[in-house]
Amino acid sequence: MKDIEFNFDNCLISTDKIIETAKKLKPEIGSMKEASSKGYEVEKAFINLPEDESMLKNVSELVKEKKQLNPEYLVVVGIGGSNLGTMAVQEAVLGKLYNNLSSSIKVLYADTVDEDYINCIIKIIENSLVNGGNVIVNCVSKSGTTTETAANFEVIFNILQKYKKEAENYVVVTSDRDSELWNLGLEKGFDTLEIPQKVGGRFSVLSAVGLFPLGLLGLNIRALVDGAKYIKNVCLSDDVYSNPAAKSASIQFQHYKQGRNIFDLFLFANDLESLGKWNRQLVAESLGKEYNKKGEKVNVGFTPTVSVGSTDLHSVAQLYLGGPFDKFTTFVSVQENFSSIKIPSSLEMRELVTGIRGRSLKTIMDAILEGTKAAFSQKKRPFIEITLPNKSEYAIGQFLQFKMIETVYLGYLLDVNPFGQPNVEDYKKETRRILS
Repeated sequence: MKDIEFNFDNCLISTDKIIETAKKLKPEIGSMKEASSKGYEVEKAFINLPEDESMLKNVSELVKEKKQLNPEYLVVVGIGGSNLGTMAVQEAVLGKLYNNLSSSIKVLYADTVDEDYINCIIKIIENSLVNGGNVIVNCVSKSGTTTETAANFEVIFNILQKYKKEAENYVVVTSDRDSELWNLGLEKGFDTLEIPQKVGGRFSVLSAVGLFPLGLLGLNIRALVDGAKYIKNVCLSDDVYSNPAAKSASIQFQHYKQGRNIFDLFLFANDLESLGKWNRQLVAESLGKEYNKKGEKVNVGFTPTVSVGSTDLHSVAQLYLGGPFDKFTTFVSVQENFSSIKIPSSLEMRELVTGIRGRSLKTIMDAILEGTKAAFSQKKRPFIEITLPNKSEYAIGQFLQFKMIETVYLGYLLDVNPFGQPNVEDYKKETRRILS
């Protein structure tokens, strides 16, 4: 299998400075290695998810069981870390338009309490249930008390009960053991899948949170975790010269010190957009912190943005190339697409753009990417490149694990705890106060 490729040639940071900074990460690399031998008992527990054969077996068995119900729809009820990773992998591998093309199980994500959106989901699944179809509901909440998730689950389970005598057989709960949701699942007879207590939501895509729904949709979850397992070893290397996560983190940290605090993930593949949104949560919640590890008020963090090529070249390129020097870009591209489309060699209409006839759309996209990189280079706009060999589960697994490790390294350089999210609780507390 081919692996991810990295290119740091246009980062505008000297090799000496990159390596000097990367060497400062050696204690953290050592800490990550130590965590790799301690299972789920440590703060960095996410690093051990790809090796958890017991979890993979349990998930695979439950997937097999639920497939026997011949579900027409899967509804993932969750928000943030409870569904962003699942959506990212599903769209990357199966495509954004999967539901329109699939002849098997389709997926819906109930991740907001927007009434009009949830009403559309209700209409879709109710139409299926009325016609004798089956619907699996996967309720995902690490805390077990997420307001939006609890509200949507109540509404959707109520619909399920109207049409299914044994509605509990169509529900899978994914949560921390002994959470309110977990205990409700046991009480109601729902199938339950455990999220390891020290694996945070934004680091949980390779746990049952992502593996169950992805497995139910037919993805090769073994290949997904194998890709993560491979890149994990690469990114825990003590040789920082060959450690892409250490080098990438060092480059971004140096640019942050120079005042570039907007970090754009520019994805030259439409189906990878949700991968950018998953990364946005990972970076924002992990690194945007009010206090450092010493308890000092620092208010640090990057603002992560997501751009899609070539679409967003027609909306943000002017700003990126002509605006303030406050941005750092990571271009992500794919070597091999699943499809190949060629423009006809001869058309009845005159050629509107010279040089496109007989070319594949991939050739044109590649030319646009190369032109974009050339323009960035000419304008001294720093960037690095990540090239995926394809959009397979193995490749996407590598990308996910790489980004999680890179984020932990950035947390170390910024001297903040990448696993906490104290300020997220501020709005949750106020919401509960208002509702009560």
